[in-house]
Amino acid sequence: MNRPALAACLLALGFAAASPALAALKPGDKAPDFTAPGALAGKDFQFKLSKALKKGPVVLYFFPAAYTAGCTAEAHEFAEATPEFQKLGATVIGVTAGNVDRIKDFSKEHCRDKFAVAAATPDLIKTYDVVLDKRPEWSNRTSYVIAPNGKVLMAYTDGNFQGHVTKTMDAVKAYKKK
Repeated sequence: MNRPALAACLLALGFAAASPALAALKPGDKAPDFTAPGALAGKDFQFKLSKALKKGPVVLYFFPAAYTAGCTAEAHEFAEATPEFQKLGATVIGVTAGNVDRIKDFSKEHCRDKFAVAAATPDLIKTYDVVLDKRPEWSNRTSYVIAPNGKVLMAYTDGNFQGHVTKTMDAVKAYKKK
């Protein structure tokens, strides 16, 4: 292969690797209902999607593991935005399969007692098709906004935590305008 062709191939691969992956559930899909144990403000909490949807839209964000740099930063961003989500009638819930033995502390320290974190089972990760390629027992970083009727309004997958709060907030605001 000549140099320009090789360079073009490498450039294309680089863009593909840097591009956000598509989330498994698409807007309009029915979000599978689930119940998961978790923590809110350091206390045991049972999350049920269908129950949360009775109050309004749900921002459901999957993240790889508690107490990792990107996930901690993402939790801080969601914690800061939670009061605005609440004003719009939305519930925020973080879901992880990584370091679930520490989610009580994580919910208190990094979610700042503002939203719950639930423990994902392997089945839940598969159901939402958010398997982390490098660690299949963990979830990737995917955010959903789910309407009260259970339909996915927005889905976004990107390993970089930046942008998830903005995209979910924009989707909730757009839903509320309708």
